[in-house]
Amino acid sequence: MAVSTTAARRPGVAAVHSVNRFVLSVPSLDDAQRFYDAFGLDVKRNEQGLELRTFGSPHQWGAVHAGPRKQLDYLVFGMFADDANEIRRRIGASGSACEPHPRSDGKGVWVRDPDGLPLQIVVAENVCPSCKPSPTPAPSVAPGMAAAPARSKVQPVKPRRMSHVLRFTPDVKRMIDFYSSTLGLRLSDHSGDIIAFMHAPHGSDHHVVAFAKSDAPGLHHTSWDVGSIEEVGLGSEQMRVQGYADGWGVGRHVLGSNYFYYVRDPWKGWCEYSFDIDYIPADVEWRAADHPAEDSIYVWGPPMHPEFIDNHEARQ
Repeated sequence: MAVSTTAARRPGVAAVHSVNRFVLSVPSLDDAQRFYDAFGLDVKRNEQGLELRTFGSPHQWGAVHAGPRKQLDYLVFGMFADDANEIRRRIGASGSACEPHPRSDGKGVWVRDPDGLPLQIVVAENVCPSCKPSPTPAPSVAPGMAAAPARSKVQPVKPRRMSHVLRFTPDVKRMIDFYSSTLGLRLSDHSGDIIAFMHAPHGSDHHVVAFAKSDAPGLHHTSWDVGSIEEVGLGSEQMRVQGYADGWGVGRHVLGSNYFYYVRDPWKGWCEYSFDIDYIPADVEWRAADHPAEDSIYVWGPPMHPEFIDNHEARQ
């Protein structure tokens, strides 16, 4: 893979540039607020539900509403104004345009993906980083001094941004075909028809969306970038002491290369602390590959959680 200089966007390519927001329904807003507060997000409550941001940023990454069960209501993707006409044309040609979700602002263009999930495509600021983010600087330690902080002095882990969304689907290949032909995303890597990772060609993490095979659609996890492997570990402890001890990690993925810790949410889904994921610049052609199953999950870490690949939404 060639070394790249930063490019603002890939010329001549019409594609969405980022996942702008996810909109989720859950049975209890109180449970959701406690969980996302503990996770380190900036949670605000309004008349409709919860707004999820990262501290220090005005961008709203998520909205959570009350509903009879946990389900992903819709996803919002951002696009450049120059790409809007072509993306609208593709959506019209696909025959899958749909009406806006009733809980949305109705803006942009709407399309239903092969699993029936509504997608809102809007002209918006690109919230993907323009290059691989730098790690949080580690404090310098003078010779002869201890490097580890006192447990009582550790500051809460606060994610910097949302990195990606991974969903369950009955047909991984069909999702790859739709998201590439209609939205312009590109395949990063996959393992047969079991799991696939897709990036935005205007520069993004190794994946902004991913799809894992299941017997029904569902949300597997949202992933949140932190500044060091230390913060991944501290996040795992942060959640444990606040009553969320069920998780998987700390470990390192193969595809994407990021260090991870997954914590179980109140509805048996997952949230991921992620650090150092691969970055695919706009002027680099990433060579997607089909990886054997044993090389598609993790390099090192504890054994996979026994329910990590279970789709509990399908059983609600």
